[in-house]
Amino acid sequence: MPGMQPPALHPAQHTFLDEQGYLRLPGFLSRVTVLRIRQQIVEELKRLKVWAGGSRSSPLAGIPPFQQIARLSGLVKIPDLHDALVTPELRGIVSALASGTRMGSQETQLLLSLPHQRDWTLDGLNWHVDIAADPLSRLPGLQVFFLIDDVAPHGGSTLALAASHRHDLQRGAGHLPLRALLRTSSDVEGDLRRAGVTVVEMSGRAGDVYLMDMRVLHTPSINASRSVRMMATTRFFREEAARAVTPRG
Repeated sequence: MPGMQPPALHPAQHTFLDEQGYLRLPGFLSRVTVLRIRQQIVEELKRLKVWAGGSRSSPLAGIPPFQQIARLSGLVKIPDLHDALVTPELRGIVSALASGTRMGSQETQLLLSLPHQRDWTLDGLNWHVDIAADPLSRLPGLQVFFLIDDVAPHGGSTLALAASHRHDLQRGAGHLPLRALLRTSSDVEGDLRRAGVTVVEMSGRAGDVYLMDMRVLHTPSINASRSVRMMATTRFFREEAARAVTPRG
């Protein structure tokens, strides 16, 4: 029923996040909340003359895709975005996943990209982690991704490599570390498949939320769809991990 608060996480969800490094919470945000924010974004894009009527205007034309994401997400301002998305229920789930430890949070920021950036690919992306920590240590931080509108596959959602925070340790010596593979591969998709690594697209329906261990390798991706990608993100982290947080989204 719309408006109902989500139940507490099942122990299996805790285990999945611990092992895979991410967790999807379908329909976590209310329809009213995401519709309101989506409409505000649309109005801002029109006001800025960036996107209206299905066509792209000149201000962002020709800017490389990932620079475009940063520029666009910085231009659009939505009042009270953080308070609307970072609910007490979300804070409670984050605290439970952190074994009751209170985590500080950063201000929520939009993640927007225009349609038809170029053909979708896994090559040449900006794979990175936000906290470099011992894979066996306790959860140092969580990044939360909010879907403000439906995001289709290949629609510009953040990508993550499932279990990448544990992959090199589990594989042991004698294999190419994931970061080296991503840096040197001429066939990222094929090499990841051969290494048994799953690429997670944080696509889905408006209102879905993804939680991601901040030690997981992830990247922005190309929006090859016909729709503006509308997402937002915030980070939660332990105080001792805050100094290690990188500024990248």
